[in-house]
Amino acid sequence: MRVRQTSKRGVGAYNEDRVAAAGEWAFVLDGATAPSGVESGCIHGVTWLVDRLSESLQALMDTDMSLADVLACAISRVRYAHGGHCDLANPDSPSATAALARHSDQGLDYLVLADSAVLFALEDGGVRAVSDTRVDRLPGGRPYPRQLVRASRNTPGGFWVASTAPEAAYEAVTGTVRTNEFALLSDGCTRLVEYYGHSWEAVWNHLRVRGPKALVDWVRAEERSKGVPLGKVHDDATALHARLAAQPVRSLAPLGG
Repeated sequence: MRVRQTSKRGVGAYNEDRVAAAGEWAFVLDGATAPSGVESGCIHGVTWLVDRLSESLQALMDTDMSLADVLACAISRVRYAHGGHCDLANPDSPSATAALARHSDQGLDYLVLADSAVLFALEDGGVRAVSDTRVDRLPGGRPYPRQLVRASRNTPGGFWVASTAPEAAYEAVTGTVRTNEFALLSDGCTRLVEYYGHSWEAVWNHLRVRGPKALVDWVRAEERSKGVPLGKVHDDATALHARLAAQPVRSLAPLGG
């Protein structure tokens, strides 16, 4: 698998995105920065969470477990690593989004939890983007009240993230496709579509032709010239593009999520 990737810090003190790839798998994590004044009940920060989660995923991605099982096991390991010092029932505990992909005998397996994205090529030359948009469908519209977000996180009818609940992994959007080319993006890159109205095809073509660094540079140029309607002026932005050994490109129905 040939991989190109980049990850750039936004306006925060630290980059809370993580990206990794090896063999025939890859993943992107995007740590969720807690609003000022929120009590997480945890002595650890978001960077600690994404570091531990990344380490656990890297140790598990080569196993025979499904991607949902891999993520659930990784969350369980991180939960144990809190060491009994944190309130793991606190819904504001540090959390992250996850986008995982791995080649299997059936094709490319993918998993998306929260608002990162997986893109892949279609046999007709188009591109399909898969993301988990449940956080965008909370009642009342953005910006959401803190209490609504708190009550909806990792709750049926709300939205799901990688935090302290291993069962969140089984709420992810999952599927399998026949493709030899895919991309993983954190939401610092998907704002090209969500904020600035570019098509997924344009994002895909820019990424595969010019590369991940050029895609993030495009994001930054749009942020400077057009502003940001919601969220950070510059979010952490991570992009990965991977090409597998050639194989037929044929979409399959999603397996769940």
